[in-house]
Amino acid sequence: MNKILDNISNVLSSDSKILSSSEDLIPYLRGTEGLDKLADKKRMLLAAVKVATTDDVQAMLKLANNCANTPQAFVVFPISSGRNWGYGTSQPASVVSNAIILDMSDLKYINLNEELGHVTLEPGVTQQDLANFLERRNSDYMVPVTGAGPDCSIIGNAVERGYGITPWQDHFAAVNSLSGYWGNALPFESALTELDGTAEKLADKSFKWGLGPYLDGLFTQSNLGIVTSMTIRLANKPDGFISFFAQYPNDRDLEAIVPVLRKTLANYAGLVGAINLMDKRRIVSMFADNPDGPSSHQVMSNDSVEQAAKKLDTPAWTVIGSLYGSKAVVKAAKKEIKAILKQVSGKTMFSDELLLKAGNFFVPRLPDFIFKLHEKLAIAKEQVESFQKGQEIMLGKPNRVALGLCYWRNPNSLDKNAIPSPGKDGCGLLWYAPLIPLTPSKVREYVDFIRDTCPKYNIEPFITMTHFHHDSVDSTVPIVFDLNNPSAVKDAHDCLIELTKEGIQRGFISYRLNIDQQQWLLNQESNFWQATAQIKLAMDPNNVISPGRYNPTK
Repeated sequence: MNKILDNISNVLSSDSKILSSSEDLIPYLRGTEGLDKLADKKRMLLAAVKVATTDDVQAMLKLANNCANTPQAFVVFPISSGRNWGYGTSQPASVVSNAIILDMSDLKYINLNEELGHVTLEPGVTQQDLANFLERRNSDYMVPVTGAGPDCSIIGNAVERGYGITPWQDHFAAVNSLSGYWGNALPFESALTELDGTAEKLADKSFKWGLGPYLDGLFTQSNLGIVTSMTIRLANKPDGFISFFAQYPNDRDLEAIVPVLRKTLANYAGLVGAINLMDKRRIVSMFADNPDGPSSHQVMSNDSVEQAAKKLDTPAWTVIGSLYGSKAVVKAAKKEIKAILKQVSGKTMFSDELLLKAGNFFVPRLPDFIFKLHEKLAIAKEQVESFQKGQEIMLGKPNRVALGLCYWRNPNSLDKNAIPSPGKDGCGLLWYAPLIPLTPSKVREYVDFIRDTCPKYNIEPFITMTHFHHDSVDSTVPIVFDLNNPSAVKDAHDCLIELTKEGIQRGFISYRLNIDQQQWLLNQESNFWQATAQIKLAMDPNNVISPGRYNPTK
């Protein structure tokens, strides 16, 4: 065995595994981003280490530091589930030699404080793991779900500062405490934990900000340390939950929709969850097959979009939101929000209305041959099923309904009976995720910018805007492409580069970057990244954790 791997084997517990064969490493080098198709982007791995305990994480860091500047030097790239689709998946953050994936997917500890409503877990705990755990205990708490699917890590999403549409939309905001190791292998826990003489350490687990300088945030979107445990606050399943939909027929309605959403979010903060605003093209992609075929490298024509939209009864803009609270409060808020949404001419629907309730009840119970009699019936069935899946996510039940988008341009189209796995199935996916000020003029400028730019690179301008607060919106534009088509891969990356660079000039700044963007966009000479480098030097002096991750190197 390689000397480096011999050294690693000597410090690990007996249940940890070292994977070093080419076959074993294939899953870790898969990605939806197509980086291996581009010059100088291909990652190489010496091995992957699946640790069995958190002590093994510290042992790996100690060894990496001890071996720094020797022939046995190596660096570690920690992952939790490795399903960070579109941002790097499980690949190393930079092209370096002697790279080791530190795989924490087997760390599955979960401990729920039912009374206080927070859960402590390890990096390998996925959305589905927590859902199963809560279900076994008949718990009324909700999983902080994301569209990435049930097989994705909860901690992984939180340290990337991701979000969802359940009541705690901002997932790092729901993190009360964390523990782990700095790059120099020094353990980290908060000052509250260090002072607390009780076994439960409830002060730290119940209060986010701790005591003294707030260091927990340094573990997010960084390469300063590794999180091995996290306590997050869970939301209760409410007695009064209602989802709502608003459909607006004209694209010119956008400028009028923005103040309506802003008012709803400002007036009903704490009651209204995140609100999604999606355009016609994005909705069509959810319910219709790619009219040009999954191998296509061209944008849907306007005629194709209009034909599909007419068939699906899809308007120019669709608003999707939810209300959480007691039955009485939600009922009162529903009446007022309904009036606000109707300030723009369109159609509004609430999930507790008789028509939707009847459709949800009867459609799944009808025999299959009924839906073969008429195309409209088949479409209605699919829409009802999608609505129900959307309801599940809003109520904290993970599912894979959003993953179908990844297959829009995958020649190996998803079998509807198969479990989707975008990395394994060879899907091409990147994300453009900018923040937009929530004013009518800036939102319109942004929409026009996406629609003008994406088609230049044969990329569909799918637009979703997710609203958490009354003053800012995060948009996610999926750049979907054929991973096996070199021209499509190049176009996808060129599109993302133009969107990112031109967006910056317009004030549309990405809140999250993929592993390649972090290298070409971030300026190591800027004041911010110089300060980050100084912290890195103090806490990881040998640069053994994820070189290049949110720490630009030129």
